[in-house]
Amino acid sequence: MISTKGRYALRVMVDLAEHRNGGYIPMKEVADRQQISLKYLERILPSLSRGGLVDGVHGKGGGYRLMRDPGDYTVWEILSLVEGDLAPVACLAGNAKPCSRAAECRTLPLWEKYYQLTKEYFAGITLSDLAGLAPADNYVI
Repeated sequence: MISTKGRYALRVMVDLAEHRNGGYIPMKEVADRQQISLKYLERILPSLSRGGLVDGVHGKGGGYRLMRDPGDYTVWEILSLVEGDLAPVACLAGNAKPCSRAAECRTLPLWEKYYQLTKEYFAGITLSDLAGLAPADNYVI
């Protein structure tokens, strides 16, 4: 399940894409437009910044801006950064120890396919798509 943090991170990134003008966008403006508390955004933005998705400047004239073109960000990249591993079951997580039951597990192929489909779906949607900055016929919501 995608948490509030993941959903809000996507909303922030879409807002930054929609309102980009080359300058920094104050988080108060984003918080007001998205109706998200500024305190909550202040918990999300450092991870987006550390992950190289946004650039931030503090003080007068400061705020945040995208580091790349909106078409260069995928939903998978954003969600993976703020949510961590999105594996549907623990045995598929990146840091999981090999499961002793994997060879006989009747459900493992189900989870592997689900994970693959989810990853492909989210990797196929860009920030431009969500922001309405590019044709969006390649995905269905």
